[in-house]
Amino acid sequence: MPELIACLPGDGIGPEVLEQAVRVLEHLPVDVEVVRLPFGGAAIDATGEPLPAETLAACRASRAVLLGAVGGPRWDSGAVRPEQGLLGLRRALDVYANLRPATQGDVDLVIVRELVGGLYFGARGVRDDGTVFDTCEYHPDEVARIVRRGFELARGRRRSLVSVDKANVLDTSRMWRRVVDEIAPGYPDVALRHALVDSFAMELVNAPETIDVVVTENMFGDILSDVAAAVTGGLGLAASASLGDAGPGVFEPVHGSAPDLAGTGAANPAAMLRSLALLLEHGLHRGDLAGVLAESVDAALVSAPTPDLGGNATTKAFGDAVLASLTKEEAWTTALS
Repeated sequence: MPELIACLPGDGIGPEVLEQAVRVLEHLPVDVEVVRLPFGGAAIDATGEPLPAETLAACRASRAVLLGAVGGPRWDSGAVRPEQGLLGLRRALDVYANLRPATQGDVDLVIVRELVGGLYFGARGVRDDGTVFDTCEYHPDEVARIVRRGFELARGRRRSLVSVDKANVLDTSRMWRRVVDEIAPGYPDVALRHALVDSFAMELVNAPETIDVVVTENMFGDILSDVAAAVTGGLGLAASASLGDAGPGVFEPVHGSAPDLAGTGAANPAAMLRSLALLLEHGLHRGDLAGVLAESVDAALVSAPTPDLGGNATTKAFGDAVLASLTKEEAWTTALS
């Protein structure tokens, strides 16, 4: 019985880069069935909702969700926005742990971002006097589960974890730090340190090669992971995996929908293909294939760079280069041995 992979093309360049990932996925020795579903702005146009009930039901029934990108100026002024669908999908699937790897040269780090709590999900509104408010809220249990994810990931890597907060100002951060310290004795083999988000941002820019695993709350993780991407090649190359304790994960590139590039054939699919590698590793538990795909993407970045990298390869030509690398006999021998 094939595993169901829910593919959400989204908006802008989303369908174009997703198509390259589907080409690669269908080429790999995995038994999967791909189903494409409306999501984001495209779903608003078709159904009035960014996350139609049918799309959510299919995602829940899938082994993994592969997501393009959502949003664009045409929906910015509407009461219903594509990003609402993204937040709703994360909450519905409870994919609370967002993994954002950043690698280049000597840099090899992962930011573990709490994804379904904090400022983005707290109470918000407008008071009678016109004051606008957003509320940052966390329960200790929400903190504990993401912190354990961070420790477990660090244990399998270089055994170093940085917990980032703003404990000198925020009560939520002081609670976060307390929970981290309560959990830490269960991981005596992992070196833990705390860092304030502002000073850590400077460390991330100036000495990223010293960092292994970072765990932090939603908004801090959103910002810091983009900084890490900039340090290691830019958002166009950055992938992510959003995981829960049960059910499908969501795998998506970090870049936006880039509507100005849509239809030009110039979009770089590297981040989407790297997200597919994360899907292979965490969603299908095929770390062997994930490694080969990651190497093939790295090779294509050299042999077939897209315009954003100073080359002239089209989106499809980049996908062709990845497929050519994958079909080499030595690649499969290594992956399947």
